[in-house]
Amino acid sequence: MKNRLKGLRLSLVIWFIVLSLLPLQACAPGKALRTDVATSSDVQGTYTLILYGGNYSDDLETAAFLDREGDRYTLEPYAPDFVFRTRKGLPFDRALKEASEFIRSHPDIRGEQFRSIKDLKGEIVGFELRPLYLPLTFGTDDVLDINYWLKEDRILVSVTLKPSLEKRRTGFDRIDR
Repeated sequence: MKNRLKGLRLSLVIWFIVLSLLPLQACAPGKALRTDVATSSDVQGTYTLILYGGNYSDDLETAAFLDREGDRYTLEPYAPDFVFRTRKGLPFDRALKEASEFIRSHPDIRGEQFRSIKDLKGEIVGFELRPLYLPLTFGTDDVLDINYWLKEDRILVSVTLKPSLEKRRTGFDRIDR
């Protein structure tokens, strides 16, 4: 009976992994984009602020994105509408201030990381602001996997927890006990 229960748990884990990767497969045909450390000379213009996550005080899947308005691309979170909020027409300083306040809601935040999002030619199309946590709390300071995929004139944004943290959060690391 105990072995059968272990086998059932293992099957559930495998299905969970397969099902959690399916949404990312829809993004696969697009081209992956990269991010870089942002500098103050990179910022100019007006931005749409995208506040992702923050649905409860302990929400680790929380980040903010600044989408440069007037360029060719639009940042679009690959998530249901209730997971993110947007504010259009903000000057950079105001957008960054609101983004910083938003991502700092968790009690274990120790800082933040500001990165530029670049298109295939290396041009900056927006920025990401992600929280950095106390390493002792989660085993790492950066808990998010954020990926960008170019599809036509949209940049799809996928935000997930790093697999080791997702495993810990769901309790699937306790299977062999």
